[in-house]
Order: sequence, then C-alpha cells, then structure tokens
Amino acid sequence: MQLQTSWIFPVTRRGWLFLSLRMIFLVVAPIASMLWYMLDVPGESSGTVSALATPIEQELAVRLRQHVVTIASKEHNTRTPRALRETADYIDAELSRYGYKVEKQVFQADDETVWNLEVEIKGTSTPDEIVIIGAHYDSAHGSPGANDNGSGTAMVLELARRFRTARPERTLRFVLFTNEEPPHFSTTAMGSLVYANRSRARKENIVAMLSLETIGYYSDAPGSQRYPIIFKPFFPDVGNFVAIIGDLRSRELVQQTVSTFRKSSHLPSEGIAAFPWIKGIDWSDHSAFWTNDYRALMITDTAIFRYPHYHTKDDTPEKLNYPHIARLFSGIRVMVEELAVLPKPAAMQIRAGAR
Repeated sequence: MQLQTSWIFPVTRRGWLFLSLRMIFLVVAPIASMLWYMLDVPGESSGTVSALATPIEQELAVRLRQHVVTIASKEHNTRTPRALRETADYIDAELSRYGYKVEKQVFQADDETVWNLEVEIKGTSTPDEIVIIGAHYDSAHGSPGANDNGSGTAMVLELARRFRTARPERTLRFVLFTNEEPPHFSTTAMGSLVYANRSRARKENIVAMLSLETIGYYSDAPGSQRYPIIFKPFFPDVGNFVAIIGDLRSRELVQQTVSTFRKSSHLPSEGIAAFPWIKGIDWSDHSAFWTNDYRALMITDTAIFRYPHYHTKDDTPEKLNYPHIARLFSGIRVMVEELAVLPKPAAMQIRAGAR
C-alpha cells in the first residue's frame, strides 16, 4: 500500500520513515555537535572536598575573610559614594603595602568621580603580551556584596600578594573594576568596559583575561545547583564546584585553564565555552573584553544559579566558605603561572596576539 501525498509524488511507508529519520538526524546532529563543542573540556572534576583545610589554606582563609569583611560589610556603589571610595582606598592601601605602584583610571558616573585600580608586573621576555586578572569591587544596590563581589576582590588581592616578587615572561596585571553592577552593566560607565575600550584604543595585546566573579558559596545539598534549561542535563545538581566559563572564541583558553585547574586543585570544577546570549554567560567584567575582541573567561560559583542571597541585603561575609575559596586560590594561582610566568608546552600556549 502506498500513501499518496500528491498526484505527482507517491511515498511508501518505509519512505516516510526514512525521510523522518533523516530530518531528525539533520536537526539533532548539528545540535549535538554544537553541545559537544561547548561542553568538551579536558580532565575529570574532583569529587566532594573534605571539610578539613590544610594549615596554609587555613591561614589564607583568614586573610580572605578579613578582606571580605572590610570590603563588603555594607553597600558600596555610586548610590553610596563614600562607602565606594572607602572600598577603593582599602584596595589601594593593600596593593601599595604589597609593594606595587597603583594606577587609577578615573572617570565620571552618576555625577560621581570613580576609578578602576591597576597594578602591573612587566614581562621579562614578551612584555607586550598581557594577562589580566580582574574583579569588580562595587556591590549591587541594597546589598553589602560579600559574595558579589567581595569574594572576587579578595581573591585578586591575595593573588597580587602572591605574585608581587614574580618575574613573569608576559606582563601580568591585577585590575579591580568599579561599576559592574546595574544600572551600569553593559553601559559606557561600566568600569571594565572603560578599561577594555582604552586597551583596544591603545592596541594592547591582551592574550587572556580572567574575571573572578562571585566565587565564595558552595553546597553539597542535592538540588542546590540550577542552570539555564539547555545545560541542565549535562551538569551536576549539587553546587559544590567552581565554573570556568568563556565564549566560543575563548574556547582554547577555557580548555587550558580547566585542564590546569583540575591538575592542581581538589575543588570540583566544570567548564564551558558557550554563546554569550545564553543566560548568565556574559554576566561580569569578562564581557567587556569580549566586546573588544579579547579572549576572556569568568571563574564563578554561578551566582544566581546557586547563591540564595544574590543581590540582597543578606549577602554578608558570614555566608561564604573561606576554606573553599582558599582551595580555589591554589588552582587559579597555577593558572596564572602557566599563562604568564612559567614556560609552557607549545601545544598548550594561547597564541600570542590571537583575537
């Protein structure tokens, strides 16, 4: 028996089945291929982490907590300009105490004078190639911002402290940005966009930018982790890991840093290189560097997809897991060493000048 779709083109049942399967394959195969391309990262994530910290991690956890308490015990943004200046002054004083010369990038926002803070270690062999480690130090309106982003700011300070005597091959910069939070996000008053625009205007060769964003909250409870619906089947529902996130152009950088992290840290980790339009992928300062055609990624606890106090008055210092942030420090430290300091195998290098 035949099915007659028209008086011209008779199709058998087997023919319809073949056409249907072919259409399904033509639709599903590209989607599966793209998902594999976005989700494929090297190495295996660690399992759960012991609650016991090493003596070095305990000491680091104390310093991290001190930074967060000082930076993020009260709201600090252009709506509270005095508190924002006090936070910037603390960061300036700490970096100066480590022996750096702090540069300020001053600009205007909401009729207030604000600034980004930058310190630099000049590269010894390829100084024109620049690696940036950055975080924003302002808080959302109505929030003290302990996790978002006192945690990231504290990490940048401790990394700067760790590398203060280093002699990297590439130039290494630690930058603290203002005005990442709404209403400035993705506007001309966003601190990281002001900075990245200037870098592009100067034709600076930024080969990698790591944005440390909301990195302090972890949970072993089932169901503690959520995702944009497209990624839900592929990742764990337990929020005990750190996420390393880039756009598709930064896929090589994501793969290198995930591989490095998984070899050097016992903290669970997940990685992805995805389209910027997917919810949450571009929600931090790395997006300003994508806009300027630089390769950049975000290191995060996934913020709103895990943290119950995101952008609220309850985002306070006692909510954070400082031993876990200290464990995260170890992996990021090795990332920075491989990107900027230590000789790297040719196959793992980020191509100099790649845009």
